[in-house]
Amino acid sequence: MQNKSDTYSLIIDACLAGQRLDKALSKSFPHLSRTRIQGLIDTGRVEIIPHRKISSSMKLLSEDRITFTIPAPEEATPSPQAISLDIIYEDADLLVINKAAGMVVHPAPGHRENTLVNALLAHCGDSLSGIGGVKRPGIVHRLDKDTSGLMVVAKNDFAHHALSAQFSDRSLSRTYIAFVWGVPNPRSGTIQTLIGRHPRNRQKMAVLTHGGREAVTHYEVLTTLGNSEDLRLNISVVQCKLATGRTHQIRVHMLHLGHPLIGDPLYGHSPKGATAIWTESMVKFPRQALHAKEISFLHPTSGKVMHFVSQLPVDLVGLEKL
Repeated sequence: MQNKSDTYSLIIDACLAGQRLDKALSKSFPHLSRTRIQGLIDTGRVEIIPHRKISSSMKLLSEDRITFTIPAPEEATPSPQAISLDIIYEDADLLVINKAAGMVVHPAPGHRENTLVNALLAHCGDSLSGIGGVKRPGIVHRLDKDTSGLMVVAKNDFAHHALSAQFSDRSLSRTYIAFVWGVPNPRSGTIQTLIGRHPRNRQKMAVLTHGGREAVTHYEVLTTLGNSEDLRLNISVVQCKLATGRTHQIRVHMLHLGHPLIGDPLYGHSPKGATAIWTESMVKFPRQALHAKEISFLHPTSGKVMHFVSQLPVDLVGLEKL
């Protein structure tokens, strides 16, 4: 008996000879229910050598060779939900959306509903079907749940391919505003590393010495809040322009510089002594302080340069005033 990936094989011995096909398979592969096995048989996924007509009730012969494959689970199709969206621009090819912090972009374990995709399906109807995959219709790029700001969404397959190409060739431009602990030195520069999955915590990404994918962030300190002689306790408002789009890129790169984002639940932590200078609402800010402020791209149909700007949301404006 052999189990390789999701393909199974079995040679019938004297103990199984004469038994029903479904019963013999459920005995041999106890992690599969008899109902599941019957479904595989009914959908033609079970083969027997020597070949003959197959049914769940057929009696097996000694030395019959049986193989079957369990198909990969299909992605659940998201359902439309009437959720309010802050739409900055819309035409026949695309939408530009100002995503609120706290909104998940596409369905995932633990977040099957109330996502941006659910809202888009309700807003756009059937036009999004299949574009970008079952779970991510129309999604060209994404923002983390607690990152706010601008996203472009494709409304048809042509626009999806054209915008995806601009992400690949780096002609699409995205600029973010991040609030970080400390003052980066130098105050402007380029961070170029490899980023990949953290070797010990699969929820996190990390800068790697080998493996991973190239990640490039151009940054500039716009202003500094606080006047502590201990620069670690001051806060910098940093503009970050992405040359690549890796998962958690800005969050990982700022940590790599030694300046994690305020409120970042995965990568951030307030420096010792921060509570003596800053209010609790600053030190325990409830999300990573990151906002997708600007996005620029070429319109897939007209070729016109499209440029959009989103002002800081209320919670980040509040950080500036603390």
